Amino acid sequence: MPRRVMEGVVVSNKMQKTVVVSVTRSSRHPLYGKVLRRTTKYMAHDEEGACQEGDVVRIEESRPMSRLKRWRVIEVVRS
Repeated sequence: MPRRVMEGVVVSNKMQKTVVVSVTRSSRHPLYGKVLRRTTKYMAHDEEGACQEGDVVRIEESRPMSRLKRWRVIEVVRS
């Protein structure tokens, strides 16, 4: 099974080797048709510590690295 890949914005980099990435997805309401925007935060492993707040990054699903970390940063798309 392929690993999931998502793109989001770094909202916090205050931890060592960990960043919090906010991913926004939109979907249409099944009955009313209104576009809903849902935001989810993921903790991701950043080995080099290259990410800064506001960076757009691509994250990939990985093995559990801690209690809340199940994602890792693949690349910084935009600084």
